[in-house]
Amino acid sequence: MAHKKTKRAKRSGGSALLPTRLDTGMQLAQVREWGSGWMLYLDGAESSFIDPSRPELLEFEYHQHMDLLVQVAFGQEPVRALHLGGAGCALARAWVSTRPGSQNTAVEIDPVLAQKVREWFALPRSPQLRIRVGDAATELAATRAGSWDVVIRDVFANRKVPASCTTPGFFSSALRAVGEGVFLANVTTAEGIGKARQQLQMLRDAAEELGPKLAITGTEGPAVVAVADPAVVKRARHGNIVLAGRLGGWDVNQIDRACRRLPLPARCYRAL
Repeated sequence: MAHKKTKRAKRSGGSALLPTRLDTGMQLAQVREWGSGWMLYLDGAESSFIDPSRPELLEFEYHQHMDLLVQVAFGQEPVRALHLGGAGCALARAWVSTRPGSQNTAVEIDPVLAQKVREWFALPRSPQLRIRVGDAATELAATRAGSWDVVIRDVFANRKVPASCTTPGFFSSALRAVGEGVFLANVTTAEGIGKARQQLQMLRDAAEELGPKLAITGTEGPAVVAVADPAVVKRARHGNIVLAGRLGGWDVNQIDRACRRLPLPARCYRAL
């Protein structure tokens, strides 16, 4: 999973259990000191960054993009968020800190990892953060319509998004689950930008079909956009693209203004 990160800071705090290395039976998990905190690696790929002293810190660029999009949609209000792909639960942990009253559920397929991240990172407990062991696509299919404000797809197997999470049905289920809320999907360009374009179109098709059925109205803006570093879109480097669906429509100008204020400025795209 490709990531670009912000400037490192001096590490402070930490757990006596760390650093560590563990074969979970499904993957190799390693936690190493990184800057001001700890980096979780899964099968050698950077997966989550946790700073014990600054829970609000989002080190990965694409996490900042997701946080920005939720800020555009909900302001500082608490949210009910379903995170498909748990790992170290960095984004959920940040929202517990920055959005008091938020309730997060993370779906993690690896039962050993789901247990160990709580030990390693002292994660918040339910109802602030639940960690449910299960398959992302299966859990989403069983979700009631409109039961979440935010659904995030950030799930990888062998450094690729599982095929079950890249189907038209998956995107339709995600948009149904959020109703008037927001669906966000992390796509890495390591598989080629064509994959991101295909998924963006599937998400757009799902939004065009569902919007009239659910009778959701909103702004005149597009229901589907993408946010990324322009260098990633131009294929100057590998990285992450966040696909964002909102049946009520997005204010592209508002997103662009917020993107320019990021430590590493990004852009909002209607097409890739």
